[in-house]
Amino acid sequence: MKQNQFSRRTNEVAREKLSWILLFEISDPDLQLVTITSCEVSVDKSFMRVYVSCEPDRYEKVLAALKRAKGRIRSLLGHALNWRVTPELDFKIDTTTDEAERIAQALEVVPPTLSVEKDEFGYPIASDEENSDEEE
Repeated sequence: MKQNQFSRRTNEVAREKLSWILLFEISDPDLQLVTITSCEVSVDKSFMRVYVSCEPDRYEKVLAALKRAKGRIRSLLGHALNWRVTPELDFKIDTTTDEAERIAQALEVVPPTLSVEKDEFGYPIASDEENSDEEE
């Protein structure tokens, strides 16, 4: 969605209020350890996409719990925000932390070709042992 200073502030206020509601108002055990990473509110404030993060093995369970509690969350959010319109909620799983962890693990494994000496163009330099083997 299009972002400007006002919409970023609106998104942040909505995220804070929604986080408060999930932390203190909703008592579903399936929604424990769920983090709201961001919110995107439409310009007319009639729709809000909410990105949540949790453990990868709990994605379906968390989405089902959010779907069950959507009406209550929306009602509490309407009271908390005091906007003219209470936005319709759409919950999505944010997998960026999982992707970042996967990339970090991939970077820890150094391929053996990185230790080979290379010239300024990135081509491997033949060692003296290889040259002597080729001459024989």
